[in-house]
Amino acid sequence: MSHAAEPAGESAGAVPALPPSALADTVLERLTLLYPTAADPVRAGSAGAYMKHVAPFLGIPTPRRRALSRTVLEGTARPRETDCAAIALRCWALPEREYHYFAADYLRRHIARCSSGFVPVLRHLVTTEPWWDTVDTLAAHVAGPLVAADPELRRTMDEWIEDDDLWIVRTALLHQLRFKEATDAGRLFAYCLRRADHPDFFIRKAIGWSLREYAKTDPQAVRDFVDDARDRLAPLSVREAARHL
Repeated sequence: MSHAAEPAGESAGAVPALPPSALADTVLERLTLLYPTAADPVRAGSAGAYMKHVAPFLGIPTPRRRALSRTVLEGTARPRETDCAAIALRCWALPEREYHYFAADYLRRHIARCSSGFVPVLRHLVTTEPWWDTVDTLAAHVAGPLVAADPELRRTMDEWIEDDDLWIVRTALLHQLRFKEATDAGRLFAYCLRRADHPDFFIRKAIGWSLREYAKTDPQAVRDFVDDARDRLAPLSVREAARHL
């Protein structure tokens, strides 16, 4: 597996090149024909308001959207990394949020076919039209598996926790969310302390969430950490971390 071509901080604002992909051509043609047939303007308005108007919506309920996605993907080949990149980037270039959800679900299903060279695409997705609805899926189900497959990417997460972009920081905090016994507890606790004074709700919430999730694996370690760091952690982070302790 190749390592990331550049540190996360370099060319942070650059849009990754769109690779050619016949599979992406097929998927996007089907997707943009099928999804609009299920659009609901009333539901779209409600969804947009709930998501603080980060993006327009078609208004497709999740079960219906996923059924349509299965139809879109019926008979398609297993993707290569370039196909995953092309599908994700082309979906993210479309305005309606359901296309972003399609891409996030697709990556979740096929991330094992991607190497650490996918990180620039991941960063673009995390920082483009960012909100918790896409970022959290990308953190736990794309960033996490990439790091698990290539431990060298822990250094990228070490860079991301220092980033000025709150969604990149949130991704670093949440990337181990599904690691369970494989969690690097020292790194998790260090990340929580490093951003403990962050003023944004989404970072303080992510600190608590990451600790609460790890507490399902090692409750005593989390209890000890929270007790020791209580004066440094925000009250929101402490409440979230201790919810089931």
